[in-house]
Amino acid sequence: MEKVQRWTTIPPRPAETRPFPQDLDPRIVLALASRGVKNLYTHQNTSYTLVRAGHHIVTVTPTASGKSLCYHLPVLQTLSERPNARSLYLFPTKALAQDQKSELSELIAQASLPIHSETYDGDTPSTIRQHIRTAGNIIITNPDMLHSAILPHHTKWVAFFEHLDYIVIDELHTYRGVFGSHVANVIRRLKRIAAFYGANPQFIATSATIANPKGLAEQLIEAPVELVENNGAPSGTKHFIFYNPPVVNVPLNIRRSATLEARDIAHRFLINGIQTIVFARSRVRVEILLTYLQNSIKHPLGSHFVRGYRGGYLPSERRAIEQGLRQGDIMGVVSTNALELGVDIGQLQAAVITGYPGSIASTWQQAGRSGRRQGESVVVLVGGSSPMDQYVLQHPEYFFERSPESARINPENLVILVDQLKCAAYELPFREGETFGGQEIREILDFLVEAQILHHAQGKWFWMSDSFPAHEVSLRSAAQENVVIINISQRGREQVIGEMDRFSSLTLLHEEAIYLHQGVQFQVEKLDYPEKKAYVREVQVDYYTDANLAVQLKVLTEDERRQMGSAGLGRGEVAVHAMATMFKKIKFETHENIGSGPIHLPEEELHTAAAWLSFPEDLLQRLGHADLEKGLVGLAHVLGHVAPLFVLCDPMDLRVIAQRKAVHSGAPTIFLYDRYPGGVGLSEQVYQDADRLLAACKDVIEACRCEKGCPSCTGVAASASKTLALTLISLGSPAGVSTHAG
Repeated sequence: MEKVQRWTTIPPRPAETRPFPQDLDPRIVLALASRGVKNLYTHQNTSYTLVRAGHHIVTVTPTASGKSLCYHLPVLQTLSERPNARSLYLFPTKALAQDQKSELSELIAQASLPIHSETYDGDTPSTIRQHIRTAGNIIITNPDMLHSAILPHHTKWVAFFEHLDYIVIDELHTYRGVFGSHVANVIRRLKRIAAFYGANPQFIATSATIANPKGLAEQLIEAPVELVENNGAPSGTKHFIFYNPPVVNVPLNIRRSATLEARDIAHRFLINGIQTIVFARSRVRVEILLTYLQNSIKHPLGSHFVRGYRGGYLPSERRAIEQGLRQGDIMGVVSTNALELGVDIGQLQAAVITGYPGSIASTWQQAGRSGRRQGESVVVLVGGSSPMDQYVLQHPEYFFERSPESARINPENLVILVDQLKCAAYELPFREGETFGGQEIREILDFLVEAQILHHAQGKWFWMSDSFPAHEVSLRSAAQENVVIINISQRGREQVIGEMDRFSSLTLLHEEAIYLHQGVQFQVEKLDYPEKKAYVREVQVDYYTDANLAVQLKVLTEDERRQMGSAGLGRGEVAVHAMATMFKKIKFETHENIGSGPIHLPEEELHTAAAWLSFPEDLLQRLGHADLEKGLVGLAHVLGHVAPLFVLCDPMDLRVIAQRKAVHSGAPTIFLYDRYPGGVGLSEQVYQDADRLLAACKDVIEACRCEKGCPSCTGVAASASKTLALTLISLGSPAGVSTHAG
């Protein structure tokens, strides 16, 4: 039991309910009663009352608490009173949209209401799209489809926009970073078109628990929002276990692999008939865990007993997995955070989380996937050796007592704003003096005129380019186009089996890389980088690959600066040059390095925002070249893992690089930069929270039981790297703070 760092039992809680509102249509009441709903939870009742009173709302409750009725009821009630009313439902993924469509259709059918609820996405047959545009009362879609297929063709949607009453935004907490910044601008475009047709729709948003749901909702829709958080849903007993793998090398404080520990725990659940979801931090980890479990569990269903689930799988494959989980045909699933969202995958009894997901909010979301239907459930968080994981496991109060993080967006990011203004100008010409989300845009419009994209005449800016702007703008990533993964069969046939963003392809789809898909191994035969195509062939090998990315950075502008003890803290714009240089072959099970090779791909350039911590230049004389290098690398390693705890982002979204002699200042410097063009506010938050961030790094290093440094603190067992990193922290701390190795 020494591996169990903490076992917290969250007791069950009873339901808090209210009677159905007096004005709710009797047909809806009867339909709910036939589904076993005799009254409403408190948050459902409050949401209905506020929406009917004309307020924009955001409802925040845990997973599986009946949030969908918070928008279904006011929408259906309005449609029962005014059959020509229209509503738009936005879900962040097609899977979630399809799931909600089934539930809503059943409710409408049971209530015998003459309401047409339709899904409009990339899978909708062209033969029925015209009917949906004219007759659909409730259109269910995703932001990508709204951005690229609905708003640019609004003239085909006149009847819909003229009578648009409600816009539902589900899973609000997912709209953060680049995606959220784009979506905020898509909503500006949506409101602009609705106003053009004389509509002023009301917004109903729902969210999992984050620190700033009201603020995020108001930033997205740019209007005051009422917060509903009086959760009345019942919940069953949940056991939350913090599990720290055993130390296998005491001097170096190296722990057994979290991947292998998660496999063993999931294996025990599965062979005892407990339906289990295993979360992994990356696509590669999903496939490695899936391979391990499929090899260790011999079952009549074969590989279908445990399946993988992640981005890059084709939609039909994901739908089949969701259905298999609901029906109980699939007992286990290994997933990235793609299954954090509220897709109905049935009653899972156990969740195994491989490594801290990077935020309190995501951890609770993943934990909420077990025990969704009020039964007793268990969640096991398996810690890795990284400083982030060890900090959380050894400070459980950080997780259980601290409020979740804030979700941050930056709609004014210049790269995003220019792209979205192009889309908006294509839809409707801009008038003299018109703003976009309150932003003065004359300068950008004139820039687009110079680029011969817009034409200025008679006080208006008109679209004049031949291109279709929405198709060139991705809401999901900085990379404009994904790399398509094509399987070449032995007979020479080509089949698309997945896709990947361009930046990730540098390290995961280079030639000779092993690409894993549903436990099947493929070797990359060719990466056609200009054409965004990777050609792969199925192989059987006992290793996977891991690649190195060489990064160079230089400061373009310094926008802000302040002193932190003897160190300087800066913030501004930077240029980052990244190049994949070499890859390693890592053996399954033992994780030993069994080979390597070069990567020949072009350099990627990124202009973004960064925060940086600069130390006194005389450090080189005081510490010496080697010691200064060890201290900088050690502290950068800790910062890279701990910073995402203070900023709601994936660790991959905020990168860290140390320079012994920064180009712009000549001083020893550690940079933390946003991995997106223009930045989305992550490094700005690092700048604001730098004092608390350094204090947390100090805690991590001092709490570590190693002697000189290890993977759980400074990254490597380099001589005195622990003491040296603490020395640097002391320079960035207020005078008088004692810093020493623990």
